[in-house]
Amino acid sequence: MSFNTESRLTRTSVADGTGFARTRFGTTGRTTVLAVRGVQSWRRVRRAAVATGRWIAETVTVAGWLMVVAAVAGLGVGLAFGLIEFAAAGIAALVLLALSVPFLFSARAYDVDLRLEHDRVVAGTQVEGTLVVTNVGSAPALPGRIDVPVGEGIVDVHVPLLRHGHQHTEQVIVPTHRRGIITVGPARTVRGDPLGILKREGTWDDVHTLYIHPVTTALRSTTTGFVRDLEGSASRTIVDADFSFHAIRPYVPGDSQRQIHWKSTAKTGTLMVRQYEETRRSRMVISLALGDDEYASDDEFELAVSAAASLGVRGIRDGRDVDVVVGGDVPEFARRRVRTIRELTTITSRTLLDDLAGVERTEHVSPLRDAASLAAESHPDVSIAFLVCGSTLTPAQLQSTALAFPGDVGVIAVMCALDAEPRFTRLGSMSVLSIGLLDDLRHLLARAAQS
Repeated sequence: MSFNTESRLTRTSVADGTGFARTRFGTTGRTTVLAVRGVQSWRRVRRAAVATGRWIAETVTVAGWLMVVAAVAGLGVGLAFGLIEFAAAGIAALVLLALSVPFLFSARAYDVDLRLEHDRVVAGTQVEGTLVVTNVGSAPALPGRIDVPVGEGIVDVHVPLLRHGHQHTEQVIVPTHRRGIITVGPARTVRGDPLGILKREGTWDDVHTLYIHPVTTALRSTTTGFVRDLEGSASRTIVDADFSFHAIRPYVPGDSQRQIHWKSTAKTGTLMVRQYEETRRSRMVISLALGDDEYASDDEFELAVSAAASLGVRGIRDGRDVDVVVGGDVPEFARRRVRTIRELTTITSRTLLDDLAGVERTEHVSPLRDAASLAAESHPDVSIAFLVCGSTLTPAQLQSTALAFPGDVGVIAVMCALDAEPRFTRLGSMSVLSIGLLDDLRHLLARAAQS
């Protein structure tokens, strides 16, 4: 008996130069091809099984699994032991499963368009969105539901029976009670039977980011700090050429002849030159505390964010250089050795409010003292500094924080304490504004500027 096969075993002897021979064995033929095809088929089967299992897990709800268990157990027990009641329950469960299948059809027959009226609003302002659902399928679409994620919540929209080409428009209200950055979408269609046995979902990629800005109060330009000159403020540094005249002194070799004061020279008989006070551009630094231990409550922190936003927006609109800094994230083990800050974007008032919409108080962050110290080092030309914090900081801590800035810099601490009486006090060279409401900031700044 002989076998016709292409598989063969080949033996090859190769001399290695040492007088000995090495033998190699090789296999070729259908065995290798069948093995490769078997592995490929097994991988395809495994991928199909995984996809099927995922589809079943996403489609069958808890009620559906109860129906499956009832059908299997009822029919198994009823047929095995002749119990008609169990068999009837199993058949009923099987019928319900079969009737729920048609509700899964045309899950992607919708075209969903989600639009928002605004992408930036002030906290407390109602935002309306428009959800337009169009049946793009060739057949009527059964009633369904569309879920629209709004932040951490979900808005459910019921869609009635739609014929081909028809639309359904629904108004979606987005809650904006609190400052923050929330994501609206993507819309998700949920197709299922009325009993909730089976469901099928379809997701769209339309996602909107909504910035909920903090509430601000309008501050007068003449009371944004104590700097009123838009072109700059005179410092105590004496220079030979600037805009703010200071005094006249005798000429020394090297002085510019353009600075010679000829009238004084004629009176004294010696050359006299002008001296000026160095004029610096009005740079405002606003340091906002973010530590959990620097505020008594979340509402107190929201008041502080609104106060910092009001100061920053007024400074930007006045054309000043504004820097808003907050403490950076620091691990707990390195909190005493590492100082870090994060500067918010102050190109425009909108960019500043966008960044302030996302700040949150946290535990592992550099305290206000370190943030103010780094801000003073990063901006040596600062002319006025605002320290915005909560009611838990003591006067000694505020004074220690204010010492980070040079002596010629005006430092104003804005302490936010809910329901506190508005008060303006002096703490050494630093001014302290205690506010309980946001409107108190405007009145206290006006009083501080006059004093």
